[in-house]
Amino acid sequence: MQTVIVVIHLMVVVALIAVVLLQRSEGGALGIGGGGGFMTGRGQANALTKATAVLATIFFITSMALTLIANFSRAPSSIFEGTPTTTTEPGQAPATAPGAPGGNLLDQLKQLEERRQQTPPAAPAAP
Repeated sequence: MQTVIVVIHLMVVVALIAVVLLQRSEGGALGIGGGGGFMTGRGQANALTKATAVLATIFFITSMALTLIANFSRAPSSIFEGTPTTTTEPGQAPATAPGAPGGNLLDQLKQLEERRQQTPPAAPAAP
């Protein structure tokens, strides 16, 4: 389905470029164009204008369709995917020490908090 829409989209792009280039320049941009040419009549100018509008509409529709197809086929992702998880039993030493490679930041913070809760606070020094 996506391949068919891409092919249609490319054909519309080529046709749109051709139709825009066939149109007569109104302002005489840099003195180019405006002379006699392939499509010079007023009726042909209206036809080219309508063709440009139709092709531009088809271009936008195919662009939005390709965007929607790309979003539907994309799987949701999480920042936590692929991170190693360490499971420890209560009272068991953690698998990795804080600062050691191999554990993620959340595990290291959890380990620090557990150590802080297990050690009693230090008594204040006597003067």
